[in-house]
Amino acid sequence: MKLYAPWEKAFKKVATPFEHFIHAQTTTGVILMFMTILALILANSPLAEHYAHFFHTKIDLDIGSWQLSHTIHHWINDGLMAIFFFIIGLEIKREISVGELSNIKVALLPILAAIGGMVFPALIYLSINSGTAGANGWGIPMATDIAFAISALVLLGKRVSPALVTFLVALAIVDDLGAVMVIALFYTEQIHMVPLMLAGASFLILVLFNRFGIHMILPYFIVGLFLWFFMLESGVHATIAGVIAALAIPSRPKLSAVGFRKNAKKLLDEYDSYPIDSKLGMNERQKAILLKLESNINAIGTPAARLERDLHLPVALFVIPLFALANAGIAIDFGSIGTTILEPVSMGIIGGLILGKVLGIFGIAWLAIKLKIATLPQDSSMSQIFGVAFLGGIGFTMSIFVADLAFVNSPELIFQAKVGILAASLFAGLFGYSWLRFIAK
Repeated sequence: MKLYAPWEKAFKKVATPFEHFIHAQTTTGVILMFMTILALILANSPLAEHYAHFFHTKIDLDIGSWQLSHTIHHWINDGLMAIFFFIIGLEIKREISVGELSNIKVALLPILAAIGGMVFPALIYLSINSGTAGANGWGIPMATDIAFAISALVLLGKRVSPALVTFLVALAIVDDLGAVMVIALFYTEQIHMVPLMLAGASFLILVLFNRFGIHMILPYFIVGLFLWFFMLESGVHATIAGVIAALAIPSRPKLSAVGFRKNAKKLLDEYDSYPIDSKLGMNERQKAILLKLESNINAIGTPAARLERDLHLPVALFVIPLFALANAGIAIDFGSIGTTILEPVSMGIIGGLILGKVLGIFGIAWLAIKLKIATLPQDSSMSQIFGVAFLGGIGFTMSIFVADLAFVNSPELIFQAKVGILAASLFAGLFGYSWLRFIAK
């Protein structure tokens, strides 16, 4: 008998793209938690030296006289994470085109809350770190880890309304878009114009593929690889290529819903007109009909939806866990952990992810609702929005990613940032979950 985890039971019978998205994020959150704990154990065990050495091992890619040489850690953060950012780009595109962000009346509250949830944490961080070596880390507490945050809500089950889950998803998507813009604009040290122009030309080719109605994935994949490489060489962080490429993927079907229904009915009627031999099974004509039906199913779907669905599992099971394993492992000296947390960088991140997110998300949402600019999500309360604001303080994946960019030449500041991120994310997640479970109505 096949066993399902609780979140799998909850989603076994649903089939909408949004619910599949929630399921994927929940699975990611659970695996991410496990890999984070494993990374911390390895970094504080006798295997710590081997653990660090492994991720600093170089992997070279040589073609003739041309060479691309990076450590495993670098390949994960600049290479594999581009796939993660590609998924983010597809999610942003879906939400804007057909999701919650497509209706401005519904989208206004999460958009305003997300903006507040980015601005207030950055301001709190800067108020603590202004004029210090850690000032460049102001972007670290701006991000929300969508996988962890949604996992917490899903575990609450019927205690929260579907509209509240949708609010958090829309908020996190806008938050991700803001984080991508911050990385592209503020965490790029030097720009090389020739590779950047070639990256622009690659994106133009992807757009032309879309305009000419090309729905095959392979051409987009090949040109997307060139786009990633040119972006890497340009000085702009290579993962931005993932988001840019996602914007060019077709999100409109080749076949209309009416056309699909007519074709499918005609094909199924023809399929039924042939007798089925209990011994031989389908005849050759019926097999051909099924292939044609499969072609019609692909035509009514879109490459964007197909890629988002197909890539969620490898990203959840491989990319994000590897990122956590490579980046979450910090050697903790429990004798000095109190001193580390009190460092300006750690305090700025903790203050930003906890106080800043609550002030930004809950404060702006409350103000928008009081001024009748936006409306409260259906079957939810301001008390629940307060709990969700704390869940927004789970930074983790994106926060660690930005920390590595902000303090690229300062291992000590990266360490302080990661301590702050882990401490703040743990507190925000536990408090937000407890508030929604035991206090909020």
